[in-house]
Amino acid sequence: MNYKETTNYLFNSTPVFEHVGASAYKEGLDNILALDEHFNHPHQHYKTIHIAGTNGKGSCSHSLAAMLQQKGYKVGLYTSPHIIDFRERIRVNGECISEQAVIDFVQQEHDFFETIHPSFFELTTALAFKYFAEQQVDIAVIEVGLGGRLDSTNIISPILSIITNISLDHTQFLGNTLAKIAYEKAGIIKKGVPVVIGEYTNETRPVFENKAKELQSPIFFAQDTPEVISSEIDLSGGRIYQTKHFGTFHAELMGDYQVKNMNTVLNSVNVLKTLGVNLTNQLPALDHVTILTHLIGRWMTLRESPKVVCDTGHNVGGWTYLARQIQAQPCKQLKMVFGMVDDKDIMTVMRMLPQNATYYWTQASTKRAIPAEKVAQIAKQFNLNGHLYNNVKAAYQQALNDANSNDFIFVGGSSYIVADLLSPVEK
Repeated sequence: MNYKETTNYLFNSTPVFEHVGASAYKEGLDNILALDEHFNHPHQHYKTIHIAGTNGKGSCSHSLAAMLQQKGYKVGLYTSPHIIDFRERIRVNGECISEQAVIDFVQQEHDFFETIHPSFFELTTALAFKYFAEQQVDIAVIEVGLGGRLDSTNIISPILSIITNISLDHTQFLGNTLAKIAYEKAGIIKKGVPVVIGEYTNETRPVFENKAKELQSPIFFAQDTPEVISSEIDLSGGRIYQTKHFGTFHAELMGDYQVKNMNTVLNSVNVLKTLGVNLTNQLPALDHVTILTHLIGRWMTLRESPKVVCDTGHNVGGWTYLARQIQAQPCKQLKMVFGMVDDKDIMTVMRMLPQNATYYWTQASTKRAIPAEKVAQIAKQFNLNGHLYNNVKAAYQQALNDANSNDFIFVGGSSYIVADLLSPVEK
């Protein structure tokens, strides 16, 4: 098996949520526990930080990993989904797992996998935990895949749990109220392990408090102890933060939603210090996250004239911030390359989209993509007009052709739209 054949096996022989949606979801931890026992519990050989939440998991994970790297730790980072290459999910000090390590994992363990029929995410999680042990990392930042309580990552015993926020997403699995979703996310809280809650509502706070009390876990609400006093976009790039205990500093990630993420990160830094992991002098790492950890797709500027930005925001919680920031862009004309997948609340997102934009409706190359024709039909209900394109690159190229130097082009609506935009033409 070469690398392409190996990833084809992973994508095609196991259910992949990113490709087929609900049918790939496996409730319960039996398979990951079997895999964990088979590999002799690799996650017990290093410290972990566990991060759940509806939005902001990736940005917070990458930010903390960058700070830990700059401190001198050898850092594992497990996130999902990937944008271009499967190997993005598993990194050590920012470097992707090698192709050979992926090949060896599948070739050597294929027979065992066939006895339990694990999902794609279960296999990937097992690979990540095993690889981090082999690489002898000091600490690994582990992002929850879906929910928390029954997520494959939830076999770890972290030194810190973080829950960024709760909004309505993946309701078919996690429940159709904020309280039900919070209950699933709160499943990552472990006995005696401190937990940082980034944002809460009147509906979700009691869920977190009750779970923390039950497990005697110290709980910290970042929303109640704001470290960020103010933040503004730096015209040369990034954001400038004024904070309560960390002074004024510059950070690289620009999205408006990053302000709440930053407050969560800084509160987590405060708690980590009490645990013997002192990152208070590592703020410069926040200005180099994309270099240190290779994060992509978060309010990512692709060119300046015309200005082109892509973002992986894909649900109502994300678009609450994105819509405002897009509308605030100084430009002559606003152009949007847009598509979504079928388990998202497209009607609510459509209500948020700017009325004054020209739209290039498209669809990502995933079975879960809403057909561009259907997206356009829904958009008409909200007086949003544009043309249809059967793939992301064609839509983007037309937007570029139509744009003047002082226009603004946004590409997004789904992680998969951004993935198609950034991926090479030949896969």
